Amino acid sequence: MSAVSTPSGPRAHLPEAPARRDAEATKAVILKAARYLLARHAHADITLKAVAERAGVSPPLILKYFGNKDALFARVMSFDTDADDLLDAPLQELGRHMVRHVLASQRERGADPLVRIAFAPLQGDHGEILRANFRAQVIERLAARLTGPDAGLRAELAVAGLLGLGAMYGIARGPHLRETDIDVIADRYGPLVQEQLTPGT
Repeated sequence: MSAVSTPSGPRAHLPEAPARRDAEATKAVILKAARYLLARHAHADITLKAVAERAGVSPPLILKYFGNKDALFARVMSFDTDADDLLDAPLQELGRHMVRHVLASQRERGADPLVRIAFAPLQGDHGEILRANFRAQVIERLAARLTGPDAGLRAELAVAGLLGLGAMYGIARGPHLRETDIDVIADRYGPLVQEQLTPGT
């Protein structure tokens, strides 16, 4: 990756915004590569070199941005940022929003915000970290927003519906699902998820 030179003097700060955007884009590519590998290999078998090759960057650049392999995979195993986007809608509209977000993430970014939990059994002790993060950062956070009885169960059922949808789209690669407009699917599948979020409505 070529170095970016910046001018000196009072206006030297102007190029920093594009540089920051470039750094964030590079981090996103590295995280995507690490997620891809984690879904297919045990954590212990993944090297920084393999992540770098998948991302099209150098291993020292990964170290620059993330520090070490453990710090990189701590980010990969976190669902915090994904949950921020997944849950970013009023409760009465959340089912449709979550369905649309799961599909748009796969279609537009090639990354599902939830499905990597399905690969936890590959990860040994790290799989339990993945499970614990998923429960705390997605399920419990969603349950805290729900009113009425059995909030935890309803949150798990709602997310189970999303996981099934994500697996059918991204893993089974259902052709009808993949050929259908996202908003059409959100209109049809969203109410099934919403039923768990606001039962009786």
